[in-house]
Amino acid sequence: MEKWISRIDAITTKFMDSFGDLSREDLNWKPDPQTWSIAQNVDHLINLNRSYFPTFENLKKGSQDLPFIARFGFVVSFFGNMIKKSVEPDRKKKMKTFPMWEPSQSDLPKSILHEFQETQDKLKGYISDSVDFIHQNMVISSPANRNIVYKLETAFDIIVSHEERHYNQAKEVLSLLPKT
Repeated sequence: MEKWISRIDAITTKFMDSFGDLSREDLNWKPDPQTWSIAQNVDHLINLNRSYFPTFENLKKGSQDLPFIARFGFVVSFFGNMIKKSVEPDRKKKMKTFPMWEPSQSDLPKSILHEFQETQDKLKGYISDSVDFIHQNMVISSPANRNIVYKLETAFDIIVSHEERHYNQAKEVLSLLPKT
């Protein structure tokens, strides 16, 4: 648990330290139409992380509904490893996200960073509450597609690596921001 919580704290601090003093205009600036702004990267992380919250709630209630393929360990491992590899922070390969996780196309408020902090705190709470589920090797479905299944602990690895990946992406946008 602590490994994920400390990484989430570190990434939250990096986001706040790197982007907290930027204006709304700078947070929403894009170097080109195909690249997400810093605010859109943050919005994307909020959308993705929140999409897992109903799954975590269902685990607590014991009302998880998994597809038949979740019974096959090789399928669970395959999907988990594939997704984990795809969200590595190095960003050598661009990935397209599921439509449900796309950021807002509109101008996002500066408060998006505080909303991110709040979502991070909630995520840490879910992680802390998941100790028993991790020890049980609990399997979950991806919020984007119920037939994509992986272990809960892999989901936490994916979430945290994904956040680091988008921090790097946002830092690249910051490095291109015109100096005024």
